Amino acid sequence: MSQGESIIKYHEVSLFQQNNLVLSEVNLSILPGEFVYLIGSTGSGKSTLLKSMYAEIPVERGEANIAGYNLKSLKKSNIPFLRRKIGIVFQDFQLLFDRDVEDNLDFVLTATGWNNLLDKNHRILEVLNLVGLSTKLHKMPNELSGGEQQRLVIARALLNKPALILADEPTGNLDPSTSDEILNLLHQISREGTSVLMATHDYRILEKFPAKVIKCNDGFVEVV
Repeated sequence: MSQGESIIKYHEVSLFQQNNLVLSEVNLSILPGEFVYLIGSTGSGKSTLLKSMYAEIPVERGEANIAGYNLKSLKKSNIPFLRRKIGIVFQDFQLLFDRDVEDNLDFVLTATGWNNLLDKNHRILEVLNLVGLSTKLHKMPNELSGGEQQRLVIARALLNKPALILADEPTGNLDPSTSDEILNLLHQISREGTSVLMATHDYRILEKFPAKVIKCNDGFVEVV
């Protein structure tokens, strides 16, 4: 993928859930390092759009490319390689609560093909430094605050140096002050070259941390 080429490029894409048309004629382009908000009412198709990007939902109509992968012709065997290019941040964390911070991150590295112990340890410390959790290596998730848990989720998403972060309501369960900390972190990540697409219902964030906004509305996606 050449410099300046879109990380996300959708052209006339239609997306379906159980044969029901959810979004039509989606045209979307996001550049390297760009921060973009995704808004829309509940049921408007935000989650469907995000799921299509990490190949949870197939692209059957139109052309869609993510981080150099053609989603329409993507083979199942190549889906794990696509997902290594994408960091996913969920609202409900999806952490392993029976393992400490280090083991949560080690689990992901091992699952994605990292075998060298020194390399894994170095990368774990690197991402924890990035998100401000370097002193929490041996804490259990339930010993962390909600904001710290979300920082750990972001650290996990950064492990494989993704080209793109997909964040689905990452501040939905956080108070305004902690939400601001997470937004500062995500914007910092985008300034360092990783594209961020963040779904949110919190319009306060849009005003305080302005960026490009796209909206799912009446079965279409539009730039606001």
